[in-house]
Amino acid sequence: MDKSLYYKIGYVAKTHGLKGEVTLVITEAIDLEEIQSVFIEIGNDLVPYFIEYFSDRQDKVFIKFEEVNTPEQASHLKGSSIFLHKSERPKLPRGEFYDDEIKGFTVEDTSAGVLGTVTDVIQAGASRLIQIDRDGKEILIPVNGPFITSINKSKKKIAVDLPEGFLEI
Repeated sequence: MDKSLYYKIGYVAKTHGLKGEVTLVITEAIDLEEIQSVFIEIGNDLVPYFIEYFSDRQDKVFIKFEEVNTPEQASHLKGSSIFLHKSERPKLPRGEFYDDEIKGFTVEDTSAGVLGTVTDVIQAGASRLIQIDRDGKEILIPVNGPFITSINKSKKKIAVDLPEGFLEI
């Protein structure tokens, strides 16, 4: 199974109750009512688990998977990451992107030309930053704000307009 076709939506925090339910921590905006199954990372594999039912109360999600019927069975899932197939992602408005979508994109500045390749998108407090490798040097560009002028997913290019002196910081 090619893990690059899946994205992490959260993890199993702990067991809940006596029927094999678990408490999830969800880190992505998803609609559980639209999802019939998830993939749970067991070792190096993603294993499908079908959702029997779920409930959300007080900012917590409780879920019962088919064939997980006891707290002991559920305890084996504790700490495991939960994934969905990328085809199940909600569509984003034009100009927005999922972090993993732009890894490998070329970043080009209006003045300095090609800056390098996106290696990651990182969260620094309340800010999302595009991490670029420019000849072994790391450059961080804020996602929010005036710097990114366009993202062309088909050409795998990001156009930026950086202020003078930005690259020397």
